[in-house]
Amino acid sequence: MSVLVNISGTESKSNILLVKGAPEMLLERCDRIMLQDGTVEKLTAADRKSLLDLNKNMAATPLRVLGMALKEDIPSALKNMKAGDIEGPGHEMLNIPPEQYVNIEKEMVFLGLAGIKDPARPEVKASIARCKTAGMRVIMITGDTKPTAEAIGQEIGLFEDGESVEGKSYLGADFMKFTREQQIEMLMADNSSRIFARTTPSEKMHIVGLLQESKEICAMTGDGVNDAPALKAADIGVAMGIAGTEVAKEASDMILADDNFATIVAAVEEGRAIYENMKAFIRYLISSNIGEVASIFFTAALGLPEGLIPVQLLWVNLVTDGPPATALGFNPVDPFSMRKPPRHRDEDLITRWVFFRYMVIGLYVGFATVGIFAHWYLQDYSGDGHHTVSWSQLTQWSKCHKDNLEGIFEDFSVPGFEDPCAYFTKGKIKASTLSLSVLVAIEMFNALNALSEDGSLISIPPWENPYLLMAMALSFAMHFLILYMPLLADIFAITPLDFNDWMLVLAYSLPVILIDEVLKFVGRIIHEPSTSKDKNV
Repeated sequence: MSVLVNISGTESKSNILLVKGAPEMLLERCDRIMLQDGTVEKLTAADRKSLLDLNKNMAATPLRVLGMALKEDIPSALKNMKAGDIEGPGHEMLNIPPEQYVNIEKEMVFLGLAGIKDPARPEVKASIARCKTAGMRVIMITGDTKPTAEAIGQEIGLFEDGESVEGKSYLGADFMKFTREQQIEMLMADNSSRIFARTTPSEKMHIVGLLQESKEICAMTGDGVNDAPALKAADIGVAMGIAGTEVAKEASDMILADDNFATIVAAVEEGRAIYENMKAFIRYLISSNIGEVASIFFTAALGLPEGLIPVQLLWVNLVTDGPPATALGFNPVDPFSMRKPPRHRDEDLITRWVFFRYMVIGLYVGFATVGIFAHWYLQDYSGDGHHTVSWSQLTQWSKCHKDNLEGIFEDFSVPGFEDPCAYFTKGKIKASTLSLSVLVAIEMFNALNALSEDGSLISIPPWENPYLLMAMALSFAMHFLILYMPLLADIFAITPLDFNDWMLVLAYSLPVILIDEVLKFVGRIIHEPSTSKDKNV
């Protein structure tokens, strides 16, 4: 960058040209050097080598190094140009393409080097480590020198200590010399971090395009005017809110209020949490509804009496399931969410594995609700003296007729029932109550399973989401209300349960947690790899 300066207090009131920029590029345009005492001498090859070595050493500190130069012998049109002059010959001389400025910025006097320390925030290294664990690549595209960029990359953890950056760090101009196919291969090899130094705006945008061509989802951060094209081209452009220019902010999709890289990582984690909570809500409701459908199917397939009547199913769907499903939206961030690779943009919400889990849990819900219904008819588990029947009688109850008791129903009688066949209809209230209670309890325990897709309840205990515990308590309270209030019990055709009944309900309900724990264990094995073909940048 060059500026025309009129130094006040000097005999000459004409302008001089002051220039700053990349030292290696500035030295190419200088033919003299100013010494400490102010004398000017010819810039020799040895001087150039010494200055470039110094620049390299300073950059590796790491410091951002700027070279400075001046030129007094400039065209008269520029030498006499006044501030605000937009019509004179000086303005016309400057109104040329930037690549032609070299015709003015030449034969200059080199003044020296300035090193600027711009340390990374302390939390950046930990954030980059989390990115790697989460399967996200971090690529540095900078205007700094290659040694400076590499030193900063090592400092913030882009590369491990002592790791070679050979084939992972490039000058923008050098990278552009390769063919497009070679560039993609160099960029995507081993899916690790990359550094691109001394890049121009067009080179930044080109790199973003290569990543998108490789089916990557690219998030680009930047603050300057030079970053605007790449911010606009990226899938997600993120501008700095404090240091960012207005041009960068306008070109971006979102603005980072605190200019902190760690905030981007936290936003990714929060986004994953929202997606996981949505999946938890769907997982809970679908698996529960599959269970209700399975219950009806098993009842019909086995020829059993109807265990759940329509008003009971309606109660479960509209009232009992509602609070836990809503509370799942307040699940905390899953500790496993940042250990999984990013999902593909076209990934199905319900994968084959997820559908398999739905079916396993749903089929068990159906088995448990039908199983406890049959259990009551087949065994006097509590010693209350209720009449038991055989399996064949239970599954062929429709063949039982009061006026024609024959076959398996010959000599069939039930104490307290004038019509023994009514035992399978009017006498099923207790069995139906057990079936409804198992359905309610099993769906509450299934809500606990939905806390995490693959995380065990040991690592993510229920109290991590207190809203879910309160929702479960509310659902159980409403179930107890219809159970133990006679008026409501009559409406729902159920009867109060005693301690032994509840023990049987728990025996059929709790295994849903154990089954899902096994499925989660398998899920953790399936999702264990920390790398993926499709990664964010």
